Amino acid sequence: MPLIIYRDLGLIKYKDALSFQENIFNNLLRAKANNRENSDKKELINNYLIFCEHYNVYTLGKSGDAKNLLIDSNLLSLKDAEFIKSNRGGDITYHGPGQIVGYPIFDLEQFSLGIKDYIFNIEESIILMLNDIGIKSERLEGATGVWLDTNSKNARKICAIGVKASRHITMHGFALNVNTDLSYFNYINPCGFTDKKVTSIEKELGEKQNIEEIKLLLKSKLINVFNL
Repeated sequence: MPLIIYRDLGLIKYKDALSFQENIFNNLLRAKANNRENSDKKELINNYLIFCEHYNVYTLGKSGDAKNLLIDSNLLSLKDAEFIKSNRGGDITYHGPGQIVGYPIFDLEQFSLGIKDYIFNIEESIILMLNDIGIKSERLEGATGVWLDTNSKNARKICAIGVKASRHITMHGFALNVNTDLSYFNYINPCGFTDKKVTSIEKELGEKQNIEEIKLLLKSKLINVFNL
């Protein structure tokens, strides 16, 4: 059973959180390389689960199209938001206060998982958590993340996923809208979609949520699904 180190970084700038996870990620890559070369002197490879919230920022994945940001630098400044290109998968998304951003830094070899199954497990954890609080959610064929009402004209995403993996070690992760200011999504084509909406737990349940309680519930689902 893989062990987990959990950290909640609170409200933090995207670049600062990126540096934090890159430091862990690179250390684990180095340790794995060392273990391959020195089988008699192996280092422990820990797994990390990092939660945080970000100040307003739009991030663009390596396969994304910058045209999916629909505002210029002047309006970005007026909205007190940044635009940052990222090395994760996926297209453009928004991060901001009231949104749980999760960065699992897992050695997938310890879980006997490929990247598709890893993403499936993240989605499953969020689907189970939402079900516990009365929101029915599901996957949308051909798109990562967690969605609501996928077979209707009102299909909407509640959680975005974009990851990176090297030597079976993951970084980046997911963004779950809890009490998120959804107006910020009006300035992008979220995840590259022009015909899909975005929602939050607050919007679906009609009242502001206790984000700390949501974090605890979500963490428990991740622990169970990944057998941590």
